[in-house]
Amino acid sequence: MKHILAPLAVLLTASAAQAHNGLHMHPHGSESWLPVTVALAVMGVAAAAWKVSK
Repeated sequence: MKHILAPLAVLLTASAAQAHNGLHMHPHGSESWLPVTVALAVMGVAAAAWKVSK
């Protein structure tokens, strides 16, 4: 299970950035830092899961 968690978290994080040209951390039309915080948390979980799976 832990071998699946890291790639899944990375794919979920990367899919929004790959949906259109340009890599950026803000959702369109949002003035809140909450989505950025959530994205950073997901990346942190992905990094932790990757580290544990090694």
